[in-house]
Amino acid sequence: MTRIITCASLAVLTVGSLCAQSPAAPPVFDVASIKPSAPDARGTSLMLQPPNGLRITNAPLRMLITFAYDIRDFQLSGGPGWIGSDRYDILAKAERSAVNDNVPDDPRKMTDAQRTNKQQEMRERMRGLLAERFQLTIHRETKEAPVYALVVAKSGFKIQPAKEVEGGPQGMRMNRGELTSMMAPLSMLATTLSNQLGRPVIDKTELKGKYDFKLQWTPDAGPGVDPLKQLPPGVEAPPPPSADGPTIFTALQEQLGLRLESQKGPVETIVIDRVERPSEN
Repeated sequence: MTRIITCASLAVLTVGSLCAQSPAAPPVFDVASIKPSAPDARGTSLMLQPPNGLRITNAPLRMLITFAYDIRDFQLSGGPGWIGSDRYDILAKAERSAVNDNVPDDPRKMTDAQRTNKQQEMRERMRGLLAERFQLTIHRETKEAPVYALVVAKSGFKIQPAKEVEGGPQGMRMNRGELTSMMAPLSMLATTLSNQLGRPVIDKTELKGKYDFKLQWTPDAGPGVDPLKQLPPGVEAPPPPSADGPTIFTALQEQLGLRLESQKGPVETIVIDRVERPSEN
């Protein structure tokens, strides 16, 4: 689509400007293929395709919306049942822009700011794709709801900051009853705990470092996400955790020196107003 912007009057010009500048258009994908996943597909993946691409495999629309708006599943309401059952394979690409010229393609070689900007850019592109191809429209609501505050336990924080290695792995890996952190900030731990506990977790530790650790607990049948449902084909499930192990609350205190406090706080919710199955490619 080509957008033509004209000035109200070309008769009066000022030095350095012909007309008032319009806000920059949000980034979008130039091309995108959306297909229903194979009925026997296993595992779900969402992978960046440098420099400006995204490959998604066997993902429900509900997951795509939570990614696009950077929310947890419990913060999404409305919509028909098929947004959680129908699954899609998506390959989307955008041309490299001048803004990306000095940004490495490998996320491991990006600075924290570059990585954050890239993630935000991809979320914006996904929002545009959902609006165009799924006719998605939403509105936001904020209400007081139960939350957890992640704070340092009285016994003190038990982990030393990780030594950063250029090009080393960064992030968190989740198995049933086990979470492994690789040079990840505690804000990422809070996000991961939100998914597991089905309630917003707010990082109030004021600790800004990056940390390596392994957290192990015995999961219960709560509302959290079971990572084993998302195992890729050919990957065997790890052995189940010990039935007499600690809860995640106890494990946080004993192993990391952190504690979850139950509080009330504002929780933003995305409400689906309209959505349709995707248009043809």
